[in-house]
Amino acid sequence: MGDALSVEEQRSVLSFRCSAPESDTITKLVKRCRAMVVKLLPVEVELSQITDATSSIITPQVITSFAKSGGDFGEAVPFALLRAKAMFMNEANKNPADYDENLCRATAAEVLARRIVHNLPVDKLESVMSARYRYRESDGDESAPSSALETAIDQHGTIFLSSSEAQHVVNSLWRGDWIQRNNDNMDIDYVPYQAAESSSFWAHLNPDRMSVPRYQSTFKMVVWTIFLFVYSQSVQSPLESFNSERNWDGYEIVLYLMAAAFLIEEIVKISKIIRIAPRPMATVGFWTIVNLITDCLLLTAFGLRVAGLSLDASKDDQAQLLHFRSFQVLSCVAPFIWMKLLTVFDGFKIESVGTLQVVVARMLRESTIFFILLAIMGIGFVQSLYALDAADGESGGRGIVINNLIQALLGAPDFDSPSERFGYPFGLIIFYGWNFVATIILVNVLIALFGSAYSDVTDNETDEYLVFFAHKTIDLIRAPDSYVYSAPFNLIEAFLIAPFEWILPRDMYIALNRYTMTILFFVPLTFIVLFETNISHSKNRSISAYFNEPPPDEEGDPVIEDPTCEGDDNGEISRTKFESLISVFPNPALTESPVHQEMEIMRKQLDRLEKLLLESRDKPA
Repeated sequence: MGDALSVEEQRSVLSFRCSAPESDTITKLVKRCRAMVVKLLPVEVELSQITDATSSIITPQVITSFAKSGGDFGEAVPFALLRAKAMFMNEANKNPADYDENLCRATAAEVLARRIVHNLPVDKLESVMSARYRYRESDGDESAPSSALETAIDQHGTIFLSSSEAQHVVNSLWRGDWIQRNNDNMDIDYVPYQAAESSSFWAHLNPDRMSVPRYQSTFKMVVWTIFLFVYSQSVQSPLESFNSERNWDGYEIVLYLMAAAFLIEEIVKISKIIRIAPRPMATVGFWTIVNLITDCLLLTAFGLRVAGLSLDASKDDQAQLLHFRSFQVLSCVAPFIWMKLLTVFDGFKIESVGTLQVVVARMLRESTIFFILLAIMGIGFVQSLYALDAADGESGGRGIVINNLIQALLGAPDFDSPSERFGYPFGLIIFYGWNFVATIILVNVLIALFGSAYSDVTDNETDEYLVFFAHKTIDLIRAPDSYVYSAPFNLIEAFLIAPFEWILPRDMYIALNRYTMTILFFVPLTFIVLFETNISHSKNRSISAYFNEPPPDEEGDPVIEDPTCEGDDNGEISRTKFESLISVFPNPALTESPVHQEMEIMRKQLDRLEKLLLESRDKPA
């Protein structure tokens, strides 16, 4: 009963919309929450004692106390706690001696943020999760604005993002039930999407629906599949397109136009995120790096192709060589293009595919240590072998040295070459040392790092996937863009639409964008209208349930709890009332702390009773 009252008290504390606080105010609130967490955990404890649902540390009374810490800015408390978590992790990394202690405090701050959000009124969830705040950084500058949801994603907060409340927000944004509204000063709001009440096709044809993450993801993968086909045709017969007229091949033109569109889209997205994100590098994911590598290779191939076509007719041999080099670079793009097909499945809730992407990204991050050690050791061995090669007065074997070391690292060492070229026995001794260090020590370090990364992810597989899905969803809408022209149509926006922003009045510019988007995206918008009117919002419950979230629990429904058997004369189900049946159930939400408090109160009452009895006995009759 006490826990239930605490929940109601927390909801009443946060049952108002706070005004937008200043950055100095948020900074003070963050420091206050941090000080409270330090008082809550003055010493190190087991993490399980913090994350447990019946924790004796994170009790309902503690949650209520933190919920009240914001005063008139109660809705900013979850954000402040997540910022406090970042401060604790920063201190943990700077002071390894207190790492575990600060890790406990950081975990407690995230758990408290999750529990406070869990106790929010439903109508306050979107405002608490979407409101962006600024704070003072350590150097005194004002930070870029960030919301509680974005901060949790930047911190990879599995505890916060795996909560049902955070996933409700993420899924609502993914499906388009909620839309992100961009306000002034880079502020945003998550507002429910109001579908047209009319059954007319044109009433539902809304170009703004192209900004919905689910539809963006689907459209991008269709375009990428087309790009993959165009690329395959371009490298099918590379040198047949080289002729005396030096004309561009049709597939080449489409390929490089689409590549330019992808490059512009990635640059614009990264520039916007750098401008608005407090920690821009935290928003750079595995696929961002893959996209940049792909774009750079395509840009290099395009540059070589243009260079070859720009030569005089008298230099056909050199032009053909540049064309051949362009094809070679273009061929190197294939693994990255096919790799991106993995993202076809992460739009659907296929947990194994999402987990696979998380594992690969974590392995690549962990392998940084391996490559640093490899580079340091490799430079030493290259210098040693190169010096031995130059000892006889002849040099120029730098490429041979590097090639031999790489072959040895990959498991195919050539032990004859060091003896012949680098001087026996010293060259062979150095080469033996490289094989021992690289293949026995460093490779086993890499295997251990990969194993650790894999176990860390798979042990917490569901939560890791939920974080991955949240990151993917917010990544599609985080950079503010009122008109979403997905590649390759962003070329039309960049060169034909955007210049009018400085010429036309605002209303006319909005109308121009809406008409243009309706024409360009008429086919995908038609599928969206058919999906939303006939499937997603279908009156057929079985179809609608397949594409949407499961229905909420029917808790407290008397029809479910005490059903009646109308029309069945064989008997009744509800002979014993539901409340009577569950009255003997234990309360798993009851923590140890209230029990200890009740025992302490009872002990004081017994001491008082004992004192009264002694006093009454000592009094004369």
